[in-house]
Amino acid sequence: MSYNKTFIIAEAGVNHNGSLEMAFQMIEIAVAAGADAVKFQTFKAERMVSVVAPKADYQKETTGLEESQLEMVKKMELDEAAHTKLYQHCQQKGIQFLSAPFDLESIDLLIRLGVDTFKIPSGEITNLPYLRKIGGLKKRLILSTGMADLGEIEDALDVLTESGTPLENITVLHCNTEYPTPFEDVNLKAMLTIRNAFPMLDVGYSDHTNGIELPIAAVAMGASVIEKHFTMDRNLPGPDHRASLEPNELASMIICIRNIERALGTGKKKPSSSEIKNKSIARKSIVAAIPIKKGEKFTEENITAKRPATGINPMRWDEIIGREATKSYMRDELIET
Repeated sequence: MSYNKTFIIAEAGVNHNGSLEMAFQMIEIAVAAGADAVKFQTFKAERMVSVVAPKADYQKETTGLEESQLEMVKKMELDEAAHTKLYQHCQQKGIQFLSAPFDLESIDLLIRLGVDTFKIPSGEITNLPYLRKIGGLKKRLILSTGMADLGEIEDALDVLTESGTPLENITVLHCNTEYPTPFEDVNLKAMLTIRNAFPMLDVGYSDHTNGIELPIAAVAMGASVIEKHFTMDRNLPGPDHRASLEPNELASMIICIRNIERALGTGKKKPSSSEIKNKSIARKSIVAAIPIKKGEKFTEENITAKRPATGINPMRWDEIIGREATKSYMRDELIET
């Protein structure tokens, strides 16, 4: 049976800590886990963060107060040569390379690489020049909506479509940008609100909670894309490791999602091919409750319903009551008409 396949993005992000070797290893992990794509983050630190930009609270907790946000992200920046190597390695391994550009120059870098799908990170949803440039590419776009309300999503979509990207080329991901996200703040039903507001769009979910439950639930609710951070080791230094899955967890999540996809089925209620053989075993037939002589009438007292379902369907009960037995029956013998 065919089923709708969720596009699963294993988000490496900056969990390579600026190490190309670690980034290569993360590609291998994503491939082994069965992800459809592995996603990085492309940025020029000085183009993305000002010298006075503070760290988020979760970044302060995970990386300390000694360095600024600019100093923190500068250590995780990968140059164009590194991107080229990662892109080529993904091609060799049969997994799609994705990246989220965080500035205009980084969009150009990904264009030069030949990337055909662009991920718009949540922080850029109100960046008009950025949206105009990336919308003008007329490529496949995936838009994260952390921190946004429905009006801001609509505004961003208007810019993207006015810049040349067809609405059907855009997938919108519900997202919460706290790392890790408290379960009570996920508001997963907002994904359905987005789908109802923009019925021409595919919707999905970018998850920053601890664990694998929420992406699985999102698939059951109709997500077409799932994005989830992963790391080689949650104890590594860096801002996002703590809210990321370790390799075995990533693999488990993907297995669960694929199982859910198969289990969702077509929605048509009918016996499955695997259970048809159990119908005659689990259902019942009308049988003699006690010995019945030929010519006796069938009554509520002398017939009953018991397994197996190889005789008269008990739904015909009223039709049988009052009829005369055309033969004698022993207890538990199937009644015949």
